[in-house]
Amino acid sequence: MKDISVYFEPIEIEDFGFFNSNIERLGHLIVSYNTNASFPTLNSDIDIAVLGVKEARGNKTNSDSENAPDAVRKYLYNLTLHDKPVKIADLGNLRTGNSLSDTYVAMGEVVSVLLQMKIIPIILGGSQDLTYGNYRGYEQLGQIINLFCVDSRVDLGLVNTTQDVNSETFLTNIMCCEPNYLFNYTQVAYQTYFVDKEALDMMNDLYFDCYRLGVVQADLERVEPLVRNADMVSIDISAVRQSDAPAVSFPSPHGLYGEELCRICRYAGMSDKLTSIGFYELNPMYDHRGQTAALVSHAVWYFIDGYLWRKRDFPYLDTGNYIKFFVSINEGNGELVFYKSKKSERWWMQVPCSKDLQNKYQRHYLVPCSYDDYRVLIEENKIPDRWFKAYNKIGL
Repeated sequence: MKDISVYFEPIEIEDFGFFNSNIERLGHLIVSYNTNASFPTLNSDIDIAVLGVKEARGNKTNSDSENAPDAVRKYLYNLTLHDKPVKIADLGNLRTGNSLSDTYVAMGEVVSVLLQMKIIPIILGGSQDLTYGNYRGYEQLGQIINLFCVDSRVDLGLVNTTQDVNSETFLTNIMCCEPNYLFNYTQVAYQTYFVDKEALDMMNDLYFDCYRLGVVQADLERVEPLVRNADMVSIDISAVRQSDAPAVSFPSPHGLYGEELCRICRYAGMSDKLTSIGFYELNPMYDHRGQTAALVSHAVWYFIDGYLWRKRDFPYLDTGNYIKFFVSINEGNGELVFYKSKKSERWWMQVPCSKDLQNKYQRHYLVPCSYDDYRVLIEENKIPDRWFKAYNKIGL
């Protein structure tokens, strides 16, 4: 396996303050690459790797976000331990490249190595275009993925072949990659007055999922199956309202509450399918008393907490631990198959997939859903939209 230590520089932890605590803190547990310690040994014992990416050239209006990783660490290292044991390595901060594209390449190399070792990267940005660097890691492995994004805007800016990726175009760049490994894109908490109708129409034409803020807040539980379907998560902290997260790229009086973000992150951690997460657009320059950095540290803590409650119950791994339901549709001319986990009582629905495509789409033709999707089909004969979208993307 490639040595990725050359990509990182050590962090300064003397000012984080956890050394003086009489109670064991995360800082005592995390094995970090710092000025007094060498690069952590990465092996099967490590569950999660934290990496800072002090890169903000992708958002010229939020350049101080490059200092966010250490600002978040200051609070993260002082949080209490979880109820279950977890092994976390902090790899330090990624050395930024001579150009922004060099940073993306380095991120891709690091993420691909961690994924192969089954270590989950928690990326502390930096600007949100670093999502593209995260995607490059999956691209190197040839893995078809689902991307889940928490954002108040849809980052579908116009691009051309001579233009670098930036925080307003990274999604377009991901979608335009050839060969393309993006199977599905889901975005939650967008705010309608920030998003052009053309962007939403494009998302719909591509059978992607976008849920506005009001829909998410009316029933936050509907987010759980959406994020359970993701391989990677990208969070723009600007999706949180200004009163809870003032130090962001695009502050807004509306948005998610801090506790709602933490709950979504816990859902993400609980997903057996999810293998990386990133937090972006925090600007410490405007962070009065560290309020926003503290919130991000709490969101990271909840993600780790969710990870510790994983059930290892993704259906294609072990169908014997599921109750299988067959529901007749189209007046008996077809059927829709649901799976319910005996371990977690979570639900999935199966999308028809020909045998020659099952290997390619193994992680995608079983779509996470809720009991309510099953109930509505039984009572109202209404097939969930997510089923139709997955069916069309598989292309039968």
